Amino acid sequence: MTVPAIYYHPLFLKHETGDHPESKERLVVARQTLLESGLELEWVTPEPATVEAIARVHDPAYIDTVRETAESGGGWLDWDTAVSPHSYEAALLAAGSGIMASERCLSTGQLAFMLVRPPGHHATRSRGMGFCLFNNIAVAAAFALEELGVERVLIADWDVHHGNGTQAAFYDDPRVLFFSVHQGGHYPGTGLTREVGSGEGAGFTVNVPLHAGDTDAAVQFAFESLLVPLARAFKPQLLLVSAGYDPQTGDPLGGLRFSEAAFQWMAARLRALAQEVGAAGPLCFLEGGYVPHMLAASIVATLKGLGGETPPFERKASMDERADVLEALAAVKPYWQGVL
Repeated sequence: MTVPAIYYHPLFLKHETGDHPESKERLVVARQTLLESGLELEWVTPEPATVEAIARVHDPAYIDTVRETAESGGGWLDWDTAVSPHSYEAALLAAGSGIMASERCLSTGQLAFMLVRPPGHHATRSRGMGFCLFNNIAVAAAFALEELGVERVLIADWDVHHGNGTQAAFYDDPRVLFFSVHQGGHYPGTGLTREVGSGEGAGFTVNVPLHAGDTDAAVQFAFESLLVPLARAFKPQLLLVSAGYDPQTGDPLGGLRFSEAAFQWMAARLRALAQEVGAAGPLCFLEGGYVPHMLAASIVATLKGLGGETPPFERKASMDERADVLEALAAVKPYWQGVL
């Protein structure tokens, strides 16, 4: 198996956010922890995405807004989304990482982790929000569909916050199966079970909103009862992951109670699933996670999972956790008769 790649650039540290949860310290600690982990990794310096590639997902006027804000010295796109003088360049590199990783994965099978910032999954077509400027994972998926001959992409999002921007980008597109497990009733307020897609994309958006306090058992039940059968039927050619680490117990921006082992298990399960259905990937894009040492350790765990190391992980979901997942299953079952 090819050694996994870590996409990283020093410019990511120049995306200045000030006294903010999404700080450069997250990457500083994660990079050092990876270097000391003993894992065999290839460090890759990404190339920036082109404006054309970004514009498949974002309005040109919005792209100009981000560039002009950076060039004018920086500012705020909303109350929590900062732009500094180097943020536009960093955002192009973050999006370019996913494009490069997708190209290499489809041609060589190399798995990858995008150790990037700014993150992306909240950015919508014409708005940056939730610490995100450009939607890195959506840009990569759109590039694969339009430029790399891919016909079906599975995007799994395990961040504690719903990936509203990614959902919106492909809401009516049956070429993308978007699966999100997140904390319901939390920022940004989207991701209800009834949000299942529209038009030709109806049934291809799957939201599993969990309650605060839900544990590893809930996500294991969601994967096995929903994600796995859907992926087997959908047969994606590329599997992408919005890897947020804020569902972990102790993260200040969430209320779920996932353990470090959960991230390793999810990564290993998705790797096995990709192999089963013949998909390239998984490719993981860093999203949230706001306690640097916890984030770093869980990224190491994720990479162990991508390497095929599955931890002992048999969890029994409570009645409430099962109910959360079964509500999501009921919402999409009409679109997947004979599958669910």
